[in-house]
Amino acid sequence: MALILVRGENNSKLLNAIADMERHGNLNLISKPKVIDANFADSLVESILNSTLRTKSTVATAFFVQEDTTLSIMQIKKIHPPAHVVVVSDEYDGYNKLEKLLDEAPLFQGYHSHKAKNEGMIDYKIKGKDRHIKSEKLNSYLKK
Repeated sequence: MALILVRGENNSKLLNAIADMERHGNLNLISKPKVIDANFADSLVESILNSTLRTKSTVATAFFVQEDTTLSIMQIKKIHPPAHVVVVSDEYDGYNKLEKLLDEAPLFQGYHSHKAKNEGMIDYKIKGKDRHIKSEKLNSYLKK
C-alpha cells in the first residue's frame, strides 16, 4: 500500500493525473482522493526533494493505492501525468502527518473510477449463475 500525493494548477489536471494512473499505470485506488492544503503539499514535497520548488501548486490531493511503494513509483514513471505526482514513503517525516490529514480531509470532488465494480467478466457460453470468470489477472474487474 502506497500513499500518493498529487499537486497541480487546477482540479482538472489532478483528475486527469489520477485517471492516467488508473488507466495507464494500472494502479488500484483503495481510498477516495481527499483534498490537501496546497501549501502543506508544497512544503512536504520540498522536504522530500531537499530543494525549493520552481512553481507552487494551487490544489493538491492524496490517496492510497493497493500496490506497494516501489511498484507505484515504477508505474508512474512510465506515464506522464499532467500534474506533479509524488509517492510518499513511510520513511519520510511528513508521512504520518499527511496520513492524519487524510482522515479529516474532505473528498476531492469530481473523481469517479473508470474500473468496473462487478463480479468479473462474463462467460456467455456458460448457462446459469456461475458465468463470471474468476481470475486474479483481471484485477480491474474484480469486486473490491
